[in-house]
Amino acid sequence: MHASNDWQPSASIADLQYRAKILSAIRNFFTARNYLEVETPYMGRYGVTDIYLQSIPAYCHGQTFYLQTSPEYHMKRLLAAGSGPIFQLARVFRDDEFGRWHNPEFTLLEWYQLDVDHLYLLTEVDTLLQQILGCPPLMQLSYRQAFLMACDIDLWQTNLTQLQEVLVNFNLGQVLAVDEQDIDQYLFLLMSHVVEPFFKTYTMPVAITDFPATQAALAQTHNGIAARFEVYFQGVELANGFHELTDAHLQRERFVHDQLVRKARNLPSMAVDERFLAAMQAGMPNCSGVALGVDRLLALSQRHTAITNSISFDLSRA
Repeated sequence: MHASNDWQPSASIADLQYRAKILSAIRNFFTARNYLEVETPYMGRYGVTDIYLQSIPAYCHGQTFYLQTSPEYHMKRLLAAGSGPIFQLARVFRDDEFGRWHNPEFTLLEWYQLDVDHLYLLTEVDTLLQQILGCPPLMQLSYRQAFLMACDIDLWQTNLTQLQEVLVNFNLGQVLAVDEQDIDQYLFLLMSHVVEPFFKTYTMPVAITDFPATQAALAQTHNGIAARFEVYFQGVELANGFHELTDAHLQRERFVHDQLVRKARNLPSMAVDERFLAAMQAGMPNCSGVALGVDRLLALSQRHTAITNSISFDLSRA
């Protein structure tokens, strides 16, 4: 038996009217800059090997496909085919947590520009956020500076023992296994529980750049630094940007490494996306890209405290 009112949308009609207005403004923002709007499959042959993303399987014609966690691989195949600058307002799916700022199905704005680095695209992020959020220009900090400010540690001069002590100081000493040796696990925990909340009261978005190379994902690396950024507003992660890796051999190595880690952590096995690698091998152009969470952006712009107010039907009402 269903509750009598669970047929109602999770967002108000006024919020949905506002959503339509902002989606139109986003499209105008990119078409005015000569980006081509594209659409790519929501259901694809491959999922992702990324150990922090879990793909949702879909079954069609007796075969297993995957709902896409991002339009990234397909969009990069378009770039390799000669599309030029492109953007997309895509529906994406992730089998991850469900909460105030997470829904398994959500809208992701993703765009790619040729022959620029990620910091160039950060200026576009800044302009777009000022337009929609009505906020001051963003503040840019390096990963190292952010941890110095929030945790009072210099990541370039620290070790595992010191990081363990920092966790204890922030009442996080029991979260990780006592024998955890992966420094990134400590950094991820501090980022989510200490660094992000530290900037919650800032009136402007905060962009963190120069990540450790071990957190490169699909970004290029230079001298131990990943060419990527993350943007936060009021403690909420809004966007990720990368100077994209274009070396198919290095990309395959990263995928294989992900597969080994997945096996070690008893995560579902995921095949490498051979079509994406073939596109890279054929010649993906020098480019940078950004992915931005639209539902979060809409909620924050209206001072809501959850994305349920910016999507028509969240998972509980779907």
